[in-house]
Amino acid sequence: MSIRKITEYPEEVLARVGEPVTEFDKELKALTDDMFETMYDDHGVGLAAPQIGLSLRLFVMDCDGIKLVAANPEIIETSGEDTGQEGCLSVGKVPAVVTRAMKARLRAQDVNGEWFEKEAEGYAARCFQHETDHCDGKLFIDHLPKMRREMVIKKFKKEKKWG
Repeated sequence: MSIRKITEYPEEVLARVGEPVTEFDKELKALTDDMFETMYDDHGVGLAAPQIGLSLRLFVMDCDGIKLVAANPEIIETSGEDTGQEGCLSVGKVPAVVTRAMKARLRAQDVNGEWFEKEAEGYAARCFQHETDHCDGKLFIDHLPKMRREMVIKKFKKEKKWG
């Protein structure tokens, strides 16, 4: 296992819809092991393949008692509304308040290619939605009003000393 470099905003791979995962083999298992190690090293609760520079529909998460690998994820059902703080390893963990569904049902394939469905609510549901967004080429800041999004980007750039 090895720690991968986190891809940061505004890298193009973060804005691209990921390619479907088609090979469920030892290379995928090694990749997901690296993703978990990278996520834990950076104190995250979820990490999608685009965040390490790979345009794949794949994420790992370990959040609120739910630890899983999700290949080819899709949110198939949502309900309720939950507004709370959200951050992202690819945006320097600069937080912002985002409204998402309170409950979400995820459909995906595990590391062996077996399809599964999992329901979560609260923080874990937020993680399902956030990481699936990465696979769809979206960042959490895309859910923010323009002025708030610009403030988050400005703070991120300031932390990176980009100007």
